[in-house]
Amino acid sequence: MKNSVLKGALGALAVAGVAIIAKKAIQRKRFVKGIFEEYGIKEKSPFGLADKIREMNEEQYQELKGKFKKEFASRCHHRGFERKENIAEA
Repeated sequence: MKNSVLKGALGALAVAGVAIIAKKAIQRKRFVKGIFEEYGIKEKSPFGLADKIREMNEEQYQELKGKFKKEFASRCHHRGFERKENIAEA
């Protein structure tokens, strides 16, 4: 009985994990699609985005770069890692 309960709990956890990952992938896909629409990029590929970036001036590029940084920034901050860097510098 214990084994089946454990398997059921792990299965439910796995399903929840997959659902969270799928939700995040859909959000990111919507973000990228919005960027393509906002900047009028017809070719829906990295090459189309690269061509548009080449045409941009510095201000537009920095704005786009900020949007991508905000959306795709890691929300995992390792305090211990930062502290080790500071110790190494001293």
